[in-house]
Amino acid sequence: MYYISTRNNKDKYTFEEILLKGLADDGGLFIPNEVPTISQSDMQDILVMDYKSIAIRLIKLFTQDTFSDDLLEKMVHEAYESFNNNKITPLINLDENTSILELYHGPTLAFKDIAMQLLSRMIEEVLSKNNSRASIICATSGDTGGAAVASFADKENIDLYVLFPKDKISEVQRRFMSTSQANNINIISIDGNFDDCQNIVKSLFKDKAFSQSVHLTAVNSINWARIMIQIIYYFSAISQNPKYKKNPDIIVPTGNFGDIYAGYIAKKMGLEMGKLVIATNVNNILERCLNTGRYNILEAIQTNSPSMDIQISSNFERLLYDLVNQDIKRLSQMMDELVTRGEFSLNEEELLNLNTTFEAGSIEQIETIDIIKKIYDQHNLILDPHTAVAIGVSNKNNYTNSIILSTAHPAKFPEAVREAIGIEAELPANNKNIFNLPEDIKNMKNDISLIKNNILSNFRR
Repeated sequence: MYYISTRNNKDKYTFEEILLKGLADDGGLFIPNEVPTISQSDMQDILVMDYKSIAIRLIKLFTQDTFSDDLLEKMVHEAYESFNNNKITPLINLDENTSILELYHGPTLAFKDIAMQLLSRMIEEVLSKNNSRASIICATSGDTGGAAVASFADKENIDLYVLFPKDKISEVQRRFMSTSQANNINIISIDGNFDDCQNIVKSLFKDKAFSQSVHLTAVNSINWARIMIQIIYYFSAISQNPKYKKNPDIIVPTGNFGDIYAGYIAKKMGLEMGKLVIATNVNNILERCLNTGRYNILEAIQTNSPSMDIQISSNFERLLYDLVNQDIKRLSQMMDELVTRGEFSLNEEELLNLNTTFEAGSIEQIETIDIIKKIYDQHNLILDPHTAVAIGVSNKNNYTNSIILSTAHPAKFPEAVREAIGIEAELPANNKNIFNLPEDIKNMKNDISLIKNNILSNFRR
């Protein structure tokens, strides 16, 4: 198992190398040189395992001998000790057509915990083995930052920097980041939107002298390890799904395309499912691309489902590598056009291939509120707005055998829930203290030099 960049399939890297690099030197994203396929007999074995056992079995395929069997097992078990459901990602039936995979039972109540808790242990292990340290940076549209803080706080060989768009995430999301008392945590609000934060992160990696001088690495889903770990809960979903519900469509609320791309890899590995459905709000660049073949950036609109208020879906480049049949020149041209013109277009064959595996849908903000109310009235279940978007898309397109990925706890979005049903979903007892702790946030202009200077001033070799 080796890894290549989406923009250079000649140079090969080990898992340990890409874990710490995050982004490839050429600006591309790392992907396996070949996705492992699972035989039918092995698949049958995997689909009767519990979550942790599935995780160990699948991760070993992608990490090979990076971690010993005993160490990998130890890291997996430690990563999920803090989850408040022993199934880690329980599947519940909403009605005869729809099931919901709950991905928010981790310490910061969002699906990002699932990957981040294990990723932090992997990075810490590799750094310790090499007697090294790292500066970790991530951009967040809400949940990634809190998950990163909970995972990397007080790590002796790591400094964490989280960039988020000022005033464009919920208070609960912000406080999961800003109330950490750990000295190695740096929370920075940027005057701009999520795409501005994400562009800063990418630009920092492109500056080779800087990124190497501070041992920069990333924990956004541009880091392949995040995708790898998220593959696991697709297998867990199918393992819990009733046997008579074969090949369910998987409906994923997504903005940066990482969560649903993990499902795409699971399907390539041999996991049987129907369509992968992109569910989004009015910032529907991916839906427009599926419908027209044109991927064009518009101004991001602030909504009540803020984690999807994104116009540049970074992980889409990983899928493009397959859509263009591994044509590096073609893919690089598309990425250049995205930078210079703010758009690129798929040809007829590429668009056909995209629509073979994926479908997409979107709903308006008022529809999101209506769905939260409807589900509460009918099922006494409170949804977060992102899960509501996915259910809205499912209803609008009449999916009759589907699994909805529920990506966050409703208490993280009290304003939307209150508007819909007049009450607030309660935070679990062990999370309520975030409202009593002081916040520590630095606000900066959308200026990469300010971020660089801040990281340089903190870095200790």
